[in-house]
Amino acid sequence: MHILYEVKDRIATITLNRPEVANAQNMDLLDELDAAWTRAAEDEEVKVIVLRAEGKHFSAGHDLKDRWPAPKEITLEWIYRAENRRYLEYTLRWRNVPKPSVAAVQGRCIAGGLMLCWPCDLIVAAEDALFSDPVVTMGIGGVEYHGHTWELGPRKAKEILFTGRPLTAEEAEKVGMVNRVVPRAELDDAARELAEQIAAMPAFGLRQAKRAVNQTQDVQGFYAAIQSVFDIHQTGHGNALSVSGYPVLAKLDEMKEKLR
Repeated sequence: MHILYEVKDRIATITLNRPEVANAQNMDLLDELDAAWTRAAEDEEVKVIVLRAEGKHFSAGHDLKDRWPAPKEITLEWIYRAENRRYLEYTLRWRNVPKPSVAAVQGRCIAGGLMLCWPCDLIVAAEDALFSDPVVTMGIGGVEYHGHTWELGPRKAKEILFTGRPLTAEEAEKVGMVNRVVPRAELDDAARELAEQIAAMPAFGLRQAKRAVNQTQDVQGFYAAIQSVFDIHQTGHGNALSVSGYPVLAKLDEMKEKLR
């Protein structure tokens, strides 16, 4: 099992459980994660969801060595269909689960890792957390769930994408992407404490407050932008496919191996 699930005191805790590969996301992990979100959403006893991760790092992003069963010849059409389901439909569904959610992030949160914490309503980060999206090195303009502009603001988003450098937890808090920064040893307790505070509130009021904020973003163009930028992302795959074998994948794999 790549995902652990527990409910206690009206709080569902979902845990990424591939610490041996820095919680890199293969397709089984994403499918299990979506099932866990659905389970928590449908459980009337659950008022708040906490997403956390085992090990040193929250997530090294997509597992480039074990992404999905691929056909002999990979085409842009095939990539589009596969990513639309797991990288777009899943993340939007998690964002819109009608219950508050809290992500607890430690260590590296790289590219696809952002797709796991950004759909959560609140983020508590350990002091050692580093957030990055280096996929410009692949000729792609950002990870599939393009929350960058909304989470960071346009200029900070461009800086992080253009340079590939990680954003520290302190920087992330300053721009409003992270709610709280705590010592690593206190991360789980801090996320749990926040979830308990939220769980003490009326469920319907929480649902309506979340809906109000999400719909305000959607009226401003969030939902349409996420979907349209996903199409821009796919042109990056087309560019990479034009260079036989995605040669930069070896470089990214090498970077991720250092985290394990």
